Formats: sequence, structure tokens, C-alpha cells
Amino acid sequence: MGGSVKKVTAIFCNPNKLEECSQKLRNSLNAGNWVQLLPDKNINEKLITKNILAKEAGVIIKSGGSLGEHKQCLHPCSNLNMSALATAQWLRAQGLEPRQANIINTLPLHHVSGLLAWWRSLCWRAEHLWITPSMMHPPTQLEEAIHRMVSNSAGPLLTSLVPTQLSRLIEDSSGVRCLQLFSVIWIGGASISNNLAAKARSLRIRLAPCYGTTETAAMIAVQRPDDFLLGIDSVGEPLEDIQLKIEQSNALQIRTKRLANVLNADGSLQSIANENGWWESGDAAQLTIRRHAQQLRIIGRRDTAINSGGETIFPEQLQALLLNDAKQRGLPIDNILLVPKQNEEWGERLEALVKFKTSKENINSLELFQQLKAIVANWSSPERPIAWHNCPELSTNPLGKWEIKKWQSWLKTKEI
Repeated sequence: MGGSVKKVTAIFCNPNKLEECSQKLRNSLNAGNWVQLLPDKNINEKLITKNILAKEAGVIIKSGGSLGEHKQCLHPCSNLNMSALATAQWLRAQGLEPRQANIINTLPLHHVSGLLAWWRSLCWRAEHLWITPSMMHPPTQLEEAIHRMVSNSAGPLLTSLVPTQLSRLIEDSSGVRCLQLFSVIWIGGASISNNLAAKARSLRIRLAPCYGTTETAAMIAVQRPDDFLLGIDSVGEPLEDIQLKIEQSNALQIRTKRLANVLNADGSLQSIANENGWWESGDAAQLTIRRHAQQLRIIGRRDTAINSGGETIFPEQLQALLLNDAKQRGLPIDNILLVPKQNEEWGERLEALVKFKTSKENINSLELFQQLKAIVANWSSPERPIAWHNCPELSTNPLGKWEIKKWQSWLKTKEI
């Protein structure tokens, strides 16, 4: 490919200095450099020191990966521009003008959703406000910041959240008032539980469940808030620059001009797409037709699916069902993770890690485990967990994703 040699600079994204970090990013890109965005002072991150042969400047972001199999995604600025443009066209279809928007950004700059929220504000010339983690706990500062912002601008209020953030905000009266102010809340990174969705609908919170990846420069499909409030369960229609299809094992394939590049040994960039322009994501999905348009529904991660007794099991689906049922029964449970473990007879079986609500006094874990076992009694044998563990430290990472290897290691320490 053509282009010139571009220098690579690294920016460590201090969560308390995001305005300063984003200005550094802007200056580096304007100077024609490539920028590697990294978590704040994480010495375990591998710095890219090789110069890059490219036509334009861009950013380097590490992708997610529930099994810890991360890869560096390289996006030229044109990819980010295309993503912002597609989102703007979706907004206009909802009757909202992007240029008038007030964007509240609660996500890290080194994560593609945080980067793109900021990038949209540049492309649309919209207002943008970084929210530090401390402003979310409790969200009274968030409420004050939002009111200051909207007092100067009457445009629509937009934000992106992960389910963990939504869950915390919706349990707080100040958080609920914040959520009710938004015209659109893009919610992604992981699926939301039926209970959380029902609560959001009852409070008339305008969620827009969406799906995107680091490899696609963020969002590629999104549901209209009006459809969410009607109870429709999907992550919506593909954006206008996206093509989707389903291959074997329900593998989701995506074609778009904004797919990431990888770095070749000679410093040149190569797209992750195959010869026909398609890239296979790590998710299993279904496509249906509604209003003459595709609707995307995510089944679960293919890299966390297991084969148990000849049956393909998606643990994410099962743990969502179990957690939802447990909460409907009023059990004091904060979270559940189903972790696969090698099994000589079955291939793999699931074990359940459970975090109980610490505010509840005198929790009888044995009795609660019996109630959880009763919930799964009618599940097939491969689906039913073979062991249950009390795990007070159980949590997702800051982006609401499960780091499966971490919890598999936790299980191993219990066996020693």
C-alpha cells in the first residue's frame, strides 16, 4: 500500500485527566502520528515501537476478549470518521440533530466506546463532557454536571453505558433522575438482564441496546429507544455502512469499510477482512427481519461456548437466565458467573460462582444454593452446574466484561 512512515506515540489514559489526555491525542494525530492508547500506567502493556507505513494518522486500541486473547486493532482516522458519520445518520433518523447534541462520556479513552463518544463530538461539532469514575459513585456529582451542561444547551443529551454502570445508576434516586434526562442511552459491552431491562422500561429510560466491537470502530447495530420501550429484545438494525450475515455455528460475519487493520512485519497495515471483505466476530448471533430490515440478536460468545456431552452450551445465556430467575424470587444475589471446567466424561461441565449481596445479614449460603439448584432442576444435564461456590470478590472488569481466565484461576486456588 502507499503512504509514508508514521511515528507511534503512546498515551496512558489517566481516568482523572481525560480532558488533558484527549487533547494530547488530538495534537498527536494532527502531527500525523499514530497513537497507542493505553490504560493508565499499566506496565504490562506491550508498547508498539515500530514505525507504521500508512496514508494517514490513526489510533491503536487493544480489543476485548473474554478469554484474555486480546489483539491490537489499528484504525486510521478515516475509520473513526465513518463510524461517527454512520451514528449521526442513525440519530437523524430518530429526529435528533447530531450537531446540537450534548455528549456525556463515562467510558475510558483507551476503550473504543469512550474514544468514539469523544470522536463523534469532534466530527459533529457537538458538546462533550468527560465524566470521571468518582462522579458516578454516588451519582449526585453526575447529576449536577449534566444540569450545568444542559443549562447552556437545549440539544439532546446522549451517552453510552455498560450494563454495570446502568445497574448502579438505576438503584440510586439521583442516578434514575440522570438516566431519565437522556434522549438516547446506548447500552452495550454485554447483554442486559431481563430484570434490568424491565426496570428501565418501567422508568421510561430511553435505552438503545447496541452491538459493536473494537475491530469495527465501535457500534455497528443499534435498537431504537422507542422499540426498546415497546419490549423488543434485540440489538436492533445494522447501521447504514454495515452488512451482516450468519455462517456455520451461528458465527456473526461483518462487512464494512471501517474494519481494523493489523500491523505487518514491514510496518505496513493489513485489513482483518478476508478476500471478500468479511470479518468473523467472536459472537454467535441470529438475524431476523422486522419492518423489512434485519434485526440482530446476540446469542453469546463463541469463544466461551462449551461442548458438554455433545451439546453446545452458551454459559452467558444460562447465567443470565439463572440470575434473572433468582432476582425475581427475591434471592439476595448480586451476580453469577458460570465457569467451564474440563470433565473426563462430559468434555466440559459448568461450575457456578455466586456473589451474594453483602448488605443482607446472616446470609445462609447453603440454603441459597439449594434454592438456586431448584431453579436449574429442569435444565438439561449439560446445562446444570455441577458445583456451586461462594465468591464475594466476583466482579466484571470496568467495561462490564467477564475475564474468564481470571475466575478459572480463582477456582483452581479453591481446589488446592
